[in-house]
Amino acid sequence: MDATRRPLFIPPEIGLYAEKHSLFHMMQGMLEGLLIHRPEEPVEFLIKHLMEDNYDVPKICILGPPASGKTTIAMWLCKQLATPRISRETLLTNGRSQLAGKVAEYQGRQQTIPDKLWAELIEERLQFPDCSHQGWVIEGLLERRELARYVQALGIFPRHVVVLSAPDTVLIERNLGKRVDYITGEVYHTTFDWPVDESVRRNLVVPGDISEMETAKRLLEYHRDFPGMLQSFEKSVKLINADQPCADVFSQVLTHVQRPPRTLAPFSPRILLCGPPGCGKSLQAALLAQKYGIINVSCGQMLKEAVAAETKLGELIKPYFDGGWPVEDNIVIKVLSERLNSLDCHIRGWVLHGFPRDEDQAKMMLQGNISPNRVFFLHLPLESILERLCCRKLDPIAGERYHTVFKPAVLKQTHDRILTHPRDVEETVKEKVEKYFRLSSNMESFFEDAISINADQDPQTVLEYIESYVVNPLPVLKTWREGTPCPM
Repeated sequence: MDATRRPLFIPPEIGLYAEKHSLFHMMQGMLEGLLIHRPEEPVEFLIKHLMEDNYDVPKICILGPPASGKTTIAMWLCKQLATPRISRETLLTNGRSQLAGKVAEYQGRQQTIPDKLWAELIEERLQFPDCSHQGWVIEGLLERRELARYVQALGIFPRHVVVLSAPDTVLIERNLGKRVDYITGEVYHTTFDWPVDESVRRNLVVPGDISEMETAKRLLEYHRDFPGMLQSFEKSVKLINADQPCADVFSQVLTHVQRPPRTLAPFSPRILLCGPPGCGKSLQAALLAQKYGIINVSCGQMLKEAVAAETKLGELIKPYFDGGWPVEDNIVIKVLSERLNSLDCHIRGWVLHGFPRDEDQAKMMLQGNISPNRVFFLHLPLESILERLCCRKLDPIAGERYHTVFKPAVLKQTHDRILTHPRDVEETVKEKVEKYFRLSSNMESFFEDAISINADQDPQTVLEYIESYVVNPLPVLKTWREGTPCPM
């Protein structure tokens, strides 16, 4: 921040730093902790909070009626993500719990454990190092609004809440065939998931509360508490149909929890569109700029404007234009960096197309402090490219553009005088396309978060696909914890 100028302003680079290091989420978590816990020593509390809290680990809650598959999905998630599972059974059998004495008192009197004690058990368990470093998956438990409110009052907020649902008749029938391995706790089913291993079958036992009457009673209690539970987690609930094969349910759950939840953090889109000639980069950039008010930056247009404005960089570019040579990469980077790092681009965001064309240019772009947060590759087969480009026509008198397939000339006199631009000749187009694929072969792997889109469809459909990735957070591609690869 420049303290010598008035009014004071924050340099655009600070926004990039804050986005890269998730400063908004960090500050939000610290403020929530202060408001919830109200510590006597706020500074020490915040230091401890920063040292212990991990914003990258999964924090998941799996809810649903009896026999919906909560246990199976939770156990599969824990295996896939290498996180501990927290359920009623695991909490009550936790030998390290300091609240075990209180729990034993209620169990000795055969009384129901109160929600406040359950919340304290959950809080105690989440403070263990494995949960702090690896995250956690809570199975069931938070299906009552009272318990959910107690847990939230302790500062425990799941990032993803998955609610499994299925018709009651299906759940009752499914519950009757439920079997549990008393050694591992794995859940099996006599019809849908019967183990092949004979040694596993010998360990299976019938749970004590799977009768039709008992299941119907538990379903009635669940439906009574369901509206309150939804109200407690309304902003993070994802409903998933559990009346389908368990592998399909798990695939949907895993896909959901890998996608970051919606955030209130300020976001300026920095979009890079790549693709062969004719894939629609310019059109999509114009549509995005028109709809969202972001800055449309065409690399070729920027170079022409620099020459027309007779700037210092424009003077360096002009000899290349006059000689028909490609402009040197370092000059292009200077022009783009000056434009994309300006204040309006940081505030409104930008969409860039026409650069880079190869991996070396992509590396130079990042070194020049040009860092896109959304990279799209628009794919188009050669036949469609030739149809789009080689059928373009130009009216030399009116300056109107036509296309023999998509926008033919209506009047005969216009049709007779329209011409093909030399750059749209089939041989020239093929040469440009071949050059693009030769130079950009490693570009898509260079941008790890790049998104591939089929551009051989209606432009509005392509725009909708791009929009869905711009307005929503990207799926998590990094590791959940050090040394554990993120499941794909």
